[in-house]
Amino acid sequence: MSDVTPAAAKAAPEDRASEGPFDESEVNPVRPYIDLGAIKVLPREGLNLRLEVEEQTKRIVAVGLDYAGSTLQVQPFAAPRTSGLWEETREQIRQQVRQQGGRVEERTGPLGPELLAEVPVAAEGGTGGGMRLARFVGVDGPRWFLRGVIGGSGASDVDAAAQVEDLFRSLVVVRGSAPMPPRDLIPMKMPATPGSA
Repeated sequence: MSDVTPAAAKAAPEDRASEGPFDESEVNPVRPYIDLGAIKVLPREGLNLRLEVEEQTKRIVAVGLDYAGSTLQVQPFAAPRTSGLWEETREQIRQQVRQQGGRVEERTGPLGPELLAEVPVAAEGGTGGGMRLARFVGVDGPRWFLRGVIGGSGASDVDAAAQVEDLFRSLVVVRGSAPMPPRDLIPMKMPATPGSA
């Protein structure tokens, strides 16, 4: 086939291996992480965690983290060993936001290229409800891609943004050794914490 597009370069902060988001091979396994399968979260004061579950399949499709007045939704995907997914994913997000009637701009943030989007929100009763600000961030790691959507204060306030970026960078991605097609969601699971609801 002659229409093969060149592989996209990986997009990640230069200090990703030391500052995160981490690959499971880069962290101390004895730290008290909340184990969600593909993602491990280091507990911190004021952090609330939600698992977003797909109705039909009952599989976990995203992890929602509420912290410091911001929301951070993360999804880990399998990725090729040598190329990244963030460039292609940004283009898909751009198209989706525009199709919904929103606005989107690309900029360089602390994690590298990111999208700042104004997304239409439906109000109660289905009428127009204004716009919501969201930041789309992504990091290509070794054989994985971690996508994040930042809402709330972290989308517009610099101090809140720094706190939620720190949270994003503290995450650990567990790719596992099983072969997976690129862009497949790496399986997540309920945390096995005794006594928690």
